[in-house]
Amino acid sequence: MMPAICGDNGKQLQSYPGTPERQAKILRMLERRQPTLTIILENVHDPHNVSAVIRSCDAVGVLDVHLVYTGGQQFPELGERSSASARKWVRLVKHRSISECYAALRAKGMQIISTCLGRPAVSLYALDMTRPVAIAFGNEHSGLSEEACQGADVNMVIPQMGMVQSLNISVACAVTLFEAMRQRLQQGMYDVPQLSPAELDALLTYFLAL
Repeated sequence: MMPAICGDNGKQLQSYPGTPERQAKILRMLERRQPTLTIILENVHDPHNVSAVIRSCDAVGVLDVHLVYTGGQQFPELGERSSASARKWVRLVKHRSISECYAALRAKGMQIISTCLGRPAVSLYALDMTRPVAIAFGNEHSGLSEEACQGADVNMVIPQMGMVQSLNISVACAVTLFEAMRQRLQQGMYDVPQLSPAELDALLTYFLAL
């Protein structure tokens, strides 16, 4: 009899569809997902920026990305090529107002961190990214809305030493996420699944169907 293939937490996989190798690979990914770390994008127009953010989110284990598009703006169309298929592995949660988004995240115990330029701010490297956090990034030209800035719990800045004190949104998001991953790796937060067994079961079935 072929031995059972298990994920890192010992879960046997024969009862799921797909090859045992694909099952095990997806389960390993899910066991490292960080539901206590998420990104908010408010009115980000360029689909390539959104796709780049999603790739970074997948790389560090973010499960959900929250998209906020106000004033009847359309949610972006994301192609397979621009997102390198990462969008298959990151859930997109859509909102029509920043207040709705913030309320949903606060109900999950998230601290909301804004990235508003020209305001008092705490360095990224002084923030505790091991706690449940949602980091908000805004439009490429105008940044976060006043409502998003006012409603956040803390404002963050990425220290820079050059003349131009700004980064492309996807670069800023990547820098922030990899600092969060560094802190979480030090705390062993990728070693033990944050998702419950029931959540792992449901998500494994969902992703195997993609």
